[in-house]
Amino acid sequence: MMDFARARRTMVDTQIRVNDVTDTRIVDALMAVPREDFVPEALRPLAYLDDDLAVKGEGGSRGARYLVEPVVLARMIQAAGIGAGDRVLDVGAATGYSSAVLARIAGSVVAVEEDGDLASRARAALGGDSRVTLVEGPLGEGAADRGPFDVILLEGAVELVPQALLGQLNEGGRLVAVVGTGRAAKCMIHARLGEEYSVRPAFDAAIPLLPGFEKPRGFVF
Repeated sequence: MMDFARARRTMVDTQIRVNDVTDTRIVDALMAVPREDFVPEALRPLAYLDDDLAVKGEGGSRGARYLVEPVVLARMIQAAGIGAGDRVLDVGAATGYSSAVLARIAGSVVAVEEDGDLASRARAALGGDSRVTLVEGPLGEGAADRGPFDVILLEGAVELVPQALLGQLNEGGRLVAVVGTGRAAKCMIHARLGEEYSVRPAFDAAIPLLPGFEKPRGFVF
């Protein structure tokens, strides 16, 4: 039988610590949350691989949903600069792993998931964690009635960031998302300053697209 605790420690030591993740709260959260509980039974032995893990659909297929690879998730959380009392919106929470990690760092987490099956699996995996509120609804709409938020994280790459999500940031709030596809993609930090938004790159990253965040396609004959 696989030793998941040992695999978790190996993930932290060989993927997280060596990739500029210096916030000990993030390291502790990744050590505390059993990632294997958030993946399908057949994929539990793969839970700690240094890769995105498909939890809905086949990997690489259109519309498939993933848990973002651990090091990218950790670096996104670190780039967000989350405080102990911050209110976080986790967009595209899937089975809830990212929300469980965030809940150990932030004050509270609102997890948005539009796929009913994934939302049900997230509820089961989170086990009634009072720090996480799960909301079912379109990812691009966020959870305006539960905001504003100090931090918004998008759990997948996007081609564009909807204004509807930016508008749910608190003053000084940060939205962190991987923008773009392939090698051109970068993790970007959008910060709200009054009615304006500054944008700056944090690091290069390539993760699967989050469905529904594609650029509108022009008419083609």
